Amino acid sequence: MVDWVPGHFCRNDDTLPYYDGTPTYEYYDSDRANNIGWGALNFDLGKPQVQSFLISSALYWIETFHLDGIRVDAVSNMIYLDYDVGPWKPNKDGGNRNLEGWHFLRKFNSVVKLKHPKTIIMAEESSAGTKVTGMLEEDSLGFDYKWNMGWMNDVLKFFEMDSVYRKYHLNLLTFSWMYRMSENFILPLSHDEVVHGKKSLMHKMWGDRYRQFAQLRTLYLYQATHPGKQLLFMGSEWGQFLEWKYDDQLEWVDLQDDLNASMQHYTASLNKFYHDNRALWETDHTENTLEVIDADNTDETVLTFIRHGKRKKDFLIIAMNLTPVERRNFKIGVPYPGKYQEVFNTEMKEFGGTWTKHNVDSLSQDESFKQFEQVITTTVPALGAIILKPVDINLRKKKKHPTAKKEVKKKK
Repeated sequence: MVDWVPGHFCRNDDTLPYYDGTPTYEYYDSDRANNIGWGALNFDLGKPQVQSFLISSALYWIETFHLDGIRVDAVSNMIYLDYDVGPWKPNKDGGNRNLEGWHFLRKFNSVVKLKHPKTIIMAEESSAGTKVTGMLEEDSLGFDYKWNMGWMNDVLKFFEMDSVYRKYHLNLLTFSWMYRMSENFILPLSHDEVVHGKKSLMHKMWGDRYRQFAQLRTLYLYQATHPGKQLLFMGSEWGQFLEWKYDDQLEWVDLQDDLNASMQHYTASLNKFYHDNRALWETDHTENTLEVIDADNTDETVLTFIRHGKRKKDFLIIAMNLTPVERRNFKIGVPYPGKYQEVFNTEMKEFGGTWTKHNVDSLSQDESFKQFEQVITTTVPALGAIILKPVDINLRKKKKHPTAKKEVKKKK
């Protein structure tokens, strides 16, 4: 996949500005042409020749370089007249929508999907006022996925935080549950977050080096188990030590370190686990895919929830411990009586942790917990996460309130 920028271009004399001595690719109106925030020029997306140039560019990349997908950069700048700083004029209807940009993106998605229906088209769009994904007939822009910028900013803010204060900010992890149905989301941990002094993902994590890797594993597990698709920028799969440098290769030397090599193995194992467990992907954009067990455990700072597949028996229980204190004899509400097995643990020694074996299977007990009538007891590793799977349960005996929902606290 590549990052494609059809909204603006650089001012270099050897590129597109005033191509024939006049505003050819940019707007004639200097207020609309100048992108003050980025020091660039905006494409005039209403010109047929500019539309043809840009769509042909995308098709060239797809057909010549066999791309699996394209991420369209800065969509908000293309669809809102007042996105940039500086003067702007309302459109003919008196609003702030860039009608040329709106129609161009719909045309772009229509053409690409007609010629290459399997190509994934993603939008980097940060507002909540426009329907970005979905069918063109639904008056959307027609993208397959929208980057969930809110999720990315919230979770990174949380994992950078000292664990002492995390119990007050669990809503940073759960707020995205409230709007997850509004679009088809991608959960990105992208290049934008590992450049320009922002530090690498590994270095964003709180604590010493060992704890940083432990939390990075937990962060990736949360990304994999949260509804939506996942995107991880190159080098982050092994916890690259330095920031990404656009003019240099990745820090391959890091893989000589045992923690980095174990991290790479962890990411591959997590990807395989995701692929092999339908509950994590087959019902992503449905209301019932996510069921909250406990989102308000501020005393222990452990987040628990369930991901459901299409079949009743296909579900996974996720428990994330967000403090450096191991939680023993930890109770988790479960939907059906029976036996549950730990099938993934971020703290296993092969991944760079300290555990040499999984928790023993947990047999549920009759006990009320939130909306559940059954609980299991297990251990959740410090700064780690576990996933449990039912192995022998009674599906005929349902929980007390099968339609009960847990209201997640709104972010202040």
